[in-house]
Amino acid sequence: MLAPRGRGALDDAEHVGAAGGAACGDLIRIAVRVGGERVLAAGFDARGCAAAQAAGSAVVELVDGRPVLEVARLSAEQVANELGGLSPTRRHAADLAADALHRALGAAARDGAPALAESPERTLVAMSGGVDSAVAAHLALEAGHEVVAVTLELWSDPATDGSKSCCSPQAVTGARALAHDLGLPHLTLDLRADFGADVVGDFVSEHEAGRTPNPCVRCNGLVRFDAMLRLARSLGAARLATGHYARVTTDAAGPLLRAAADPAKDQAYMLARLTPEELARLWFPLGGLAKPAVREIARAAGLPVAEKPESQDLCFLAGTARDAFLRRHGGRRGAAAGVGTERPGAIVDRSGAVLGRHGGHERYTVGQRRGLGLASDEPLYVLGKEPAANRIVVGPRRQLSTARVHASSVRLHRPAAVVDRVKLRYRSAPVSCRVEGALAAGDHDRLTLALEAPVDGAAPGQTACLMRGDAVVGVAVVQGSDPADAGDQADAVDHSATTTAAAEAPAHAG
Repeated sequence: MLAPRGRGALDDAEHVGAAGGAACGDLIRIAVRVGGERVLAAGFDARGCAAAQAAGSAVVELVDGRPVLEVARLSAEQVANELGGLSPTRRHAADLAADALHRALGAAARDGAPALAESPERTLVAMSGGVDSAVAAHLALEAGHEVVAVTLELWSDPATDGSKSCCSPQAVTGARALAHDLGLPHLTLDLRADFGADVVGDFVSEHEAGRTPNPCVRCNGLVRFDAMLRLARSLGAARLATGHYARVTTDAAGPLLRAAADPAKDQAYMLARLTPEELARLWFPLGGLAKPAVREIARAAGLPVAEKPESQDLCFLAGTARDAFLRRHGGRRGAAAGVGTERPGAIVDRSGAVLGRHGGHERYTVGQRRGLGLASDEPLYVLGKEPAANRIVVGPRRQLSTARVHASSVRLHRPAAVVDRVKLRYRSAPVSCRVEGALAAGDHDRLTLALEAPVDGAAPGQTACLMRGDAVVGVAVVQGSDPADAGDQADAVDHSATTTAAAEAPAHAG
């Protein structure tokens, strides 16, 4: 190709995507200018073989002046067909060109460049490449919706296994292929910078401070849904659907998040930061279904992910241990604090007696029993941590029992008087409780929960999901707790002082 169309065009374009590089030697860069409902212009640059040049030019031919949602359906197969077919050794050029295009289109979508007319039938569906999100898309199609798929790229780390993550580059490629197989336009939002700052950075700093954060709650509340709802508005979509197991209910004051029908799969806890305003535009098609029923729908629909196993890891830990991750990503501050490194400290009981040694306080969480390496007449559990002294406080299970929980960063969607249950961990059942004092709906610095029955530990940093029945009416962050057994109070002076100091620390925004 002596003068391929679009080569060098839009060199100064704001929305650019690139694919390829050192591994194969070919690099394709696609640039787009999006306005309204169309790709107004496109250009490319390519380095490497003639097939890369041809594939870049073919993409320009295929997308220039076309509707955004039509371009979002473009596959590598179509690029190869535009070139009359490519041999297996040249097919990678079509793959690179398509990937570069979708990265460029995603950058435009992230910045709100598309502006489509509103359509009550249009639904944006979050697709991770797993069975749940695929069935959510299928159910939206079955309901007669005009479906657009979106996948978020949140994390890319060569030290982790991207095939086990829902938000890695590999997951994006798989989700896009699945969406195209279903005939859906697909967009990718690259939110790695936001995720790294708001979720991973917080994960590291919270461990440094001796707390145990819940990054999924933070991600859903600060990164994922904000970005997808902005995109839904840009695309004129009436709603955003996801494959989460949760429901939305409405009372006289408006929408609230509600637990899923299947308690074994309920994910309302992970979505607890969502606001009523966001819930008004959300749809959870799987909220009334059990997992076996979802897989059966996938099989009946012939979805290729019907038997795909679920990932149990945090997306950014996929295939790696927490300690190793903290060691890589703690940075200078993490190294100074001993995060992820061998920084031995004392394991003590509540009286201060030294029982053993540990390799770093961030490796433990309140309520943990395994991994202490202590010989004792009865099992010992982590009761608390003292990060400044690098000490772990342990004791028998009865000392873990707590009846009052202190929390900060409080957001109440309804007055505190209606709170009758709290969920303190994702995999735990809600506990009957009441909020001490009268707090109106809105944001508050702190609250205290009086539990109807004691629980074994409340880990500082975890989410307190505040509920009325099975509806989520607020959210807060656990800062500390009081022992349930008054007889243990005298032995708990040092530990109580530690948790009180944590409770008075500045709360994270959100």
